Amino acid sequence: METTLVLCKPDALHRGLVGRVLTRFEEKGFQLVGLKLMTMSRDLAARHYAEHVGKPFYEGLVGFMTASPLVAVAIRGPLAVATVRKMMGKTFGLDAEPGTLRGDFGASKSFNLLHGSDSPESAQRELALFFPEGLQNWVPVGAAWLSAP
Repeated sequence: METTLVLCKPDALHRGLVGRVLTRFEEKGFQLVGLKLMTMSRDLAARHYAEHVGKPFYEGLVGFMTASPLVAVAIRGPLAVATVRKMMGKTFGLDAEPGTLRGDFGASKSFNLLHGSDSPESAQRELALFFPEGLQNWVPVGAAWLSAP
């Protein structure tokens, strides 16, 4: 099992899409093991986006991500990192395929609704940033119906 981080960015929250996004992940069979409504501090943004420091879009990205609350979600399941990213779709909603979250809900090059960890290693690092208190470990009653022995 893998666990990955998804951030429902401020635009997803303001557009009332968080519930629909979470529903799609749950309907796929993923388990929510962390969920937090929060406002990202500049310090957290700097640590999360450290690889982008100095790039032309960095200040705008940090400004956007710290301007309003977002929803941080820890999602667990088989191949969670790759599957969640596939479900999210291409980075920009106008380029994303219909049926993906960004393809269905995204309409902007500037605001792309979601962040998803891009590798298991990134997921581990990012989850520690957003959930330093740890995640919930629980077994859904329907788990036996999602995978064969």
